[in-house]
Amino acid sequence: MDAKYGFLLLCLLALTDAAGNLCCSYPCQHGGFCLTEGFDKYICDCTGTEFYGRHCENPILSRRIKLWLKPRPSTMHNLLTNYEWLWNIVNNIPFLRNFIMKNIILMRAGLIDSPPQYDNEHTYITLDANFNHSFYTRTLPPVPLDCPTPMGVAGRKDLPDLDVLAKKLLLREKFKPDQRGTSLLFPFMAQHFTHMFIKTDMKRGPQFQWGGHGLDVSHIYGKDKHDEDLLRTFVDGKFKLQTINNEEWPLYNKDVNMTLNFFGFVPAMENNSFALGHSFFNNFPGLFMFSTIWMREHNRICDIMKKEHPEWNDERLYQTGKLIVLGETMKIVTEEYIQHLSNYHFQFLYKPELLFDVPFQYQNRIALEFNHLYHWHPLIPDEFSFGGTNYTLNNLLGNPALVIKHGMSSFVDSLSKQIAGKFTVRNHPHFGVKVAKNVIKHGRELRLQSYNNYRKRFNLQPFQSFEQLTGNKKLAQELETLYGDIDGVEFYVGLLSEKLRPKALFSETMMELGSPFSLKGLMSNPLSSPKYWKPSTFGGAVGFDLVKSATLKKLFCQNINGDCPEVTFRVPGFVESQGEAEDESLRNCPEHGEL
Repeated sequence: MDAKYGFLLLCLLALTDAAGNLCCSYPCQHGGFCLTEGFDKYICDCTGTEFYGRHCENPILSRRIKLWLKPRPSTMHNLLTNYEWLWNIVNNIPFLRNFIMKNIILMRAGLIDSPPQYDNEHTYITLDANFNHSFYTRTLPPVPLDCPTPMGVAGRKDLPDLDVLAKKLLLREKFKPDQRGTSLLFPFMAQHFTHMFIKTDMKRGPQFQWGGHGLDVSHIYGKDKHDEDLLRTFVDGKFKLQTINNEEWPLYNKDVNMTLNFFGFVPAMENNSFALGHSFFNNFPGLFMFSTIWMREHNRICDIMKKEHPEWNDERLYQTGKLIVLGETMKIVTEEYIQHLSNYHFQFLYKPELLFDVPFQYQNRIALEFNHLYHWHPLIPDEFSFGGTNYTLNNLLGNPALVIKHGMSSFVDSLSKQIAGKFTVRNHPHFGVKVAKNVIKHGRELRLQSYNNYRKRFNLQPFQSFEQLTGNKKLAQELETLYGDIDGVEFYVGLLSEKLRPKALFSETMMELGSPFSLKGLMSNPLSSPKYWKPSTFGGAVGFDLVKSATLKKLFCQNINGDCPEVTFRVPGFVESQGEAEDESLRNCPEHGEL
């Protein structure tokens, strides 16, 4: 056991009441499970961890060799975001690229428990953790109720007041742009895409969800058969669309009568809300834009498949179109969305067949932690410009028809040329502050473990100080005043406060946690399995080629009349900055990498 860790463990155990829960100090390392034996003893179950010892602190020989050979995540990130000439060579050698890609998927997806072990009501394994799909699953179990502090034994007994956190860490004083030049098209795709599988049932509580735990394109087609039927024409497999200003748009909801739920935002007026697969998308024009373009794409696909299969009825055309849209979504998400997130020179491809010769579980559950880390409201600015007209964020809320006013081409072009915000402290827009406060509040209600515990869970070294976490002396002092102990920092606050990776949109922890969830979700989808991934699933070679050749630009340009707009996740001509002055105050922090 590391001497520093051993000393810390003794200190933590000393702080724990003798009659309390000894596991509150989280003495077991490397994924070992702490099991109490009476009131004064505990053991660490190291089964399946490749570690042994009283606290699972000693690696077995094969694991020791792996740890010695495997580079730190920070080293890998630097390698993948530099040496473009090297990765250009790798990207053009198919067998080498496939080998690297296959191993990345297996290593990342392997970090996600399957089957899931924990739910939101128990600190130990239960059957409900696997069989009750109304719950979000958990990567780490909740902090036991009988612990001295909300994070176990570390930190203060009372967590900071939410209003104080909002003032000190959340509310934007001045808009901070992303230093990589990420365009506004990116956060709107992120929000549209993730509402497919992150669907919290707040009527029941923040631990409940009402979705299918995966990529099912329900955000386009509707949450159930009733809603799907309301959106369909039942002719040639198509959606109902109307023509306004010589363009096709979804029908007004007053003509369809779908149930609307705006989840606490400003609802669109009755004559300004539309029948969409997810009614939340009426809240923002950017989300309405993506819903519309996918509905147009579905109808375009149906025309192609009708020509290819004149013998097919409406239902067959509809269901096959749905499969192709899902395939196109996964292709675009893998090869463009994730590519932008990583900023790697290594080019990812969506090739499910790479996993067909290895054991792989084609099932997925959405984790509570994945839901919490996907709150990216700092990326949204306070002001927008469309067609030469400026709008405030308040002008956009509940105003989906703004896309119709300016036209799809102009709207997409404008989003592609405007810069998104930086994911950092004090950069939440006003509406996002309320959402972020709720995320932190729900994390407390569901007793999420400390930020450092999540770093350890994903094989990252825990931060030793607030300065190492933030890379900023002033922010470090504020956090220390609020939390007292680096092991007492909450999950979402840690995500927001951690310094960004070089040449990256997010921090190391955000990427090292988010990537496994994302790749597991994509590759465990039934469409990625050997039984589905074949031409006949998509109506033959023509449909299969639609999936394999899909790109974000084609998605928009093939469904817009006239000239193709700018369609990009990075503002054209943007020169990447090297970081802002406030982030440069601590460059001598020790490296933090894999355990």
